Amino acid sequence: MTDDGVITVEGLSKQYDGFKAVDDVSFEIKRGEIFGLLGPNGAGKSTIISILCCLLEPTSGKVTIDGLDVENNAADIKRIIGVVPQEISLYYTLTARENLAFYAKIYGLSGKEMKNRIDELLEMVGLTARADDRVEGYSGGMKRRINIAVALLHNPRILFLDEPSTGVDPQSRKRIYDTIRDLNRQGMTVLLTTHQMEDAEKLCHRIAIVDKGKLIALDSLDGLLKMVGETDIVHVTAKEIPTEAVDIIKKIDKVQKVSLDEGNMTIQLVHGRELLAGIIDTLMDSGAKVESIQIKEPDLETLFLHLTGTRLRR
Repeated sequence: MTDDGVITVEGLSKQYDGFKAVDDVSFEIKRGEIFGLLGPNGAGKSTIISILCCLLEPTSGKVTIDGLDVENNAADIKRIIGVVPQEISLYYTLTARENLAFYAKIYGLSGKEMKNRIDELLEMVGLTARADDRVEGYSGGMKRRINIAVALLHNPRILFLDEPSTGVDPQSRKRIYDTIRDLNRQGMTVLLTTHQMEDAEKLCHRIAIVDKGKLIALDSLDGLLKMVGETDIVHVTAKEIPTEAVDIIKKIDKVQKVSLDEGNMTIQLVHGRELLAGIIDTLMDSGAKVESIQIKEPDLETLFLHLTGTRLRR
C-alpha cells in the first residue's frame, strides 16, 4: 500500500459453485478520494463491496483497509467504515428520528450526544422538517437519504455506498450528491458502486470499470475518455435492418464497431458527423425503416462500448 492508500485490493476473486463473480481484481483507493466502481448489474460490484465490508469472505486475494486485513480484523474495520446498502434497511413504521435513535444505541450513543448527532445528520440530509414522520410515508429518495444518515452515526472515516442513487427522484439525487461531496471535503474517503453514468461522472475522482467480474479500466474521467479519442457513437432505432446493410456499414472507413440489439443499431466510429449522411443513405437504400438517429460525443457509455463491445446494461 502506498503512503496515501487507505484501501488495497490485490488479486481478489470470489467464486460460487464454479462461477467467478469476481475474477482477479486489484486496485488501490487513496485516502480522501471518491472512488467509483462502474458497471452493469451483475458485474461483480456488490460482491466486491460486500468483501470490503467484511460481509463475505474472498475465495482468494488480499484486501486491507487502513492497514487492517478484512479476514482477520473485521471488528476493527467495522468501527471505521460506514455502509449504505443497496436495499433500504429501515423500520418503516418508525419515524426517521426513531430509526436513527435505534441504530445510534447499537453504536453505543446515548443522551445528549445521541440527540445532537441525530439532529446534525437530519440537517445534513435535508430531512429535519420530516424527522417525526413515519418512514413508510417517505419517497424512495428520502428513505435512501435516511439510510445514509444511519451509516454516518458513528462518524466513520470511510463510507461505502452501493448504488446510492437507485430509485431516487432528481431532488433527492442532488441532495445525495451534495452530501457525498460535503463529507469528502471534510476528509472522508468514499467508495461507491453504480451503473449510473451520472453518478460516476459527477462524483468520482477516479473510476474503475468492472464487467463480468473483471476490472477492465481504471483512471480519472478525463484519463478514461482519452482512451476513446475522437470516437463518436451513433444510435439508430430502426425496423427491418438487413444484414447486408450492417455488413456495408462495417466496411466504411473509420467505422470501428457495429452492434445490433433488438432493433437498435449502435455504431462506433471516428468523426461521426462527417459519415452520418452515408450511413443513413445505406440504411434507407437497404429498405430499413429508420425511426430515429442520435449521435453522441465520447462519454463513459462510449468508453464502455469501446472496451467491451456492448452497451452498458442497466
